[in-house]
Amino acid sequence: MRDRNLKVMQPLINIGTAGHVDHGKTTLVEALTGIWAARHSEELKRGITLKLGYADTAIYKCPNCSPPQAYYTENTAPSNLTCKYCGSKLEYIRRVSFVDVPGHEMLMAVMLAGAALMDGVIFVIDASQPCPQPQTREHFMALTIIGARKIIFVQNKIDIVSKDEAKKNYEQILKFIEGTWAEGAPIIPSSALHGVNLDVIIWAMEELMPNPQRDPAKHPLMLVARSFDVNLPGTPVEKLKGGVLGGTIMQGKFKIGDEIEIRPGARIEERGKVRYEPLFTEIVSLRSGRFELEEAYPGGLIGIGTKLDPSLTKSDALIGNVVGKPGTLPPVRDELLLEVRLLERVVGTREMKKVEPIRKGEALVINVGTAVSIGAVTHVGKDEAEIKLKIPIAAYEGARVAISRQVEGRWRLIGYGFIKS
Repeated sequence: MRDRNLKVMQPLINIGTAGHVDHGKTTLVEALTGIWAARHSEELKRGITLKLGYADTAIYKCPNCSPPQAYYTENTAPSNLTCKYCGSKLEYIRRVSFVDVPGHEMLMAVMLAGAALMDGVIFVIDASQPCPQPQTREHFMALTIIGARKIIFVQNKIDIVSKDEAKKNYEQILKFIEGTWAEGAPIIPSSALHGVNLDVIIWAMEELMPNPQRDPAKHPLMLVARSFDVNLPGTPVEKLKGGVLGGTIMQGKFKIGDEIEIRPGARIEERGKVRYEPLFTEIVSLRSGRFELEEAYPGGLIGIGTKLDPSLTKSDALIGNVVGKPGTLPPVRDELLLEVRLLERVVGTREMKKVEPIRKGEALVINVGTAVSIGAVTHVGKDEAEIKLKIPIAAYEGARVAISRQVEGRWRLIGYGFIKS
């Protein structure tokens, strides 16, 4: 269906889930939306999120009941959309989109890409484990670096611990966030598996995470977080559909028929040399979840159908690109001069080793928006580093960058910086 009332159909906010692996982030998203966000075959086999997962839902409120019992999502409300307590017809509030990121230590680059899309965060902590776990610390530091400031903590799996154990874990969470930007944030005990306190979580989202105010008059800009070939094997040539880009619009708006540019673009290898070439195409469809749109605004997770050869977009080949009107996009950079701010400790390891200064010649992983690249340090100065990238990125001067290095065989977050030139 296509509906011009896109501000109803399209979520205007992305709420992320974060936390250590296997603490129940994806289960919580499913409880709220009815959608299992980790739905790729390898994820289903292994039981963990490997790529960014997406789901969206509508939020409803009973006009007569008091919170938190007044709040529902599509998945938690009765099928006739009436209040389970008083029978009143539920009132539609808004649609929200969820970004489910991996919690595994090997997938911090994917987590950072997801964090760049988040307007608010539900941070899930397992009540049956001591807090903080290594990736609890690392995810929290990543959110700090990205600049997230709207957060709700969900103390999950309270159904498998005693009251005293839950209280001890709650006090550990309080201590973990004491003195940080998240101090004072709500900590909501829950069991995602059994649907405990979902109404409280929805209420907290409504109170603390309003739709951000954005300027639709700006040049449109989208960060690409996924890209697809949606054609089934054996599809006749005349029925093939163009490549699809998935991500979040950060500013401005897109509409069907718009000409767009994609940077850095397609990877082209010729005579043993690799270069990247910007792509130009036309928007032929816009989609938010199950809804087709005529126009798409910032917030939510948008699928853009294009006239691109689907071989260019298959298997997430264009992750990290930016999309906009031709001639309005940030410059493509294969070298970065960064203002660097290192952490004191490597928060993703149990020992929390001291972060050593950046060294000339070492390899670093760089995250900018949804883009991930590895680079070699060519020069180090006072609070500065120059980096030669293997994969170019498109980014404005002043853009925030997350920096990781190899520690104990894993890429660990060690600091952040800003692009100087």
